[in-house]
Amino acid sequence: MSEPLKVALLGCGVVGSQVVRLLTEQADDLAARVGAPLELAGVAVRKLGRKRDVAVPESLLTTDAHALVTRDDVDIVVEVIGGIEPARSLILAAMAGGKSVVTANKALLAEDGATVHAANRADLYFEAAVAGAIPLIRPLRESLAGDRVHRVLGIVNGTTNYILDKMDSSGASFTDALEEAQSLGYAEADPTADVEGFDAAAKAAILAGIAFHTRVTAADVYREGITEISAADVASAKAMGYVIKLLAICARSDDGRSVGVRVHPAMIPRSHPLAGVREAYNAVFVEAESAGRLMFYGAGAGGAPTASAVLGDLVAVARNRLAGTRGPSESVYADLAVHPVGETVTRYHVSLDVADKPGVLATVADVFSQQDVSIQTVRQEGRGDDAQLVLVTHRASDAALSLTVERLRDLDIVRAVASVMRVEGDETA
Repeated sequence: MSEPLKVALLGCGVVGSQVVRLLTEQADDLAARVGAPLELAGVAVRKLGRKRDVAVPESLLTTDAHALVTRDDVDIVVEVIGGIEPARSLILAAMAGGKSVVTANKALLAEDGATVHAANRADLYFEAAVAGAIPLIRPLRESLAGDRVHRVLGIVNGTTNYILDKMDSSGASFTDALEEAQSLGYAEADPTADVEGFDAAAKAAILAGIAFHTRVTAADVYREGITEISAADVASAKAMGYVIKLLAICARSDDGRSVGVRVHPAMIPRSHPLAGVREAYNAVFVEAESAGRLMFYGAGAGGAPTASAVLGDLVAVARNRLAGTRGPSESVYADLAVHPVGETVTRYHVSLDVADKPGVLATVADVFSQQDVSIQTVRQEGRGDDAQLVLVTHRASDAALSLTVERLRDLDIVRAVASVMRVEGDETA
């Protein structure tokens, strides 16, 4: 067996503490799999003396993260502190010294992955940055490297999936479902990053970049959250055979010259594989030219699941160091543009509050027709002098639908445009 490989850990919170636990409890197995022991050289933390979820020898704890990652005896740096800084500076310092890096930092990779990848002199692995324990990055980077990915459609945020699932299963309001998610630890006290789609957008940027061999940042991703989803929206979806999910959608354009990357709530048929993803679980649906349709499912967050992905990467980079090789580097040869959301073509669910009188449907249908938006189904419910009109369109551009909605709002017979939501998962309609 080779000499031990020294590992520096940045962060000892929810994920970091689980990494320490796994390294300790599985030390013999990991050494056998790698061909050398993996030894903690140090653990960088913000404060010493704080109570932690796992016992860490005081001799390993330090508040000087920079000194730790630049030590000559350190071979691999594991970063689980998150955020942009100081994570970026610490990773760059480690790379400058030839260290291999394992990170779970989706925010950094989505905002400034170009800088990090360019500085890499050894290995950069980041399976844990997207969808927790689900093996997804490596299949896209390696298993599907010889294929052409057309589309990635996924539920990549467990908090929002739990909320929407609770609204669907029990009829709860968004507020009540959020409070339950917080009480169970699925949502933060400040849930903005999750419910407004920022977390999912960062993950979508990473997935799109890998799937389409191009550079995508979080700023390129069209984003909507779920805070405006009402119990009425969920009930309407259910009545028409759909379920609402917050989806990350990365798709190659028909001509192959650009990609669309977006995160927003959407209705999908209850027969679609993603419709059955319950509670806080994640799932990603990949459509490739030769491999066809693939689905990856599992726990997308939490200390132990995320640490599992970190340890998988740690074993991989350790093996590479012993063999004197490197894993895959960033692949951005395609250099595809990210097209605006207005060019997106999909179906739409439009709910209108209208006057309940003759000719209303014909007038509304004419507005859709003027923008070449074809109506697939219509459902109407009377409510005294008013009625609710629910329409599902055939595929149309986002720009055409937006203009249609603007024109509908100008009609006297339309009391309100109650909701507009995209319909995904059935591209044949």
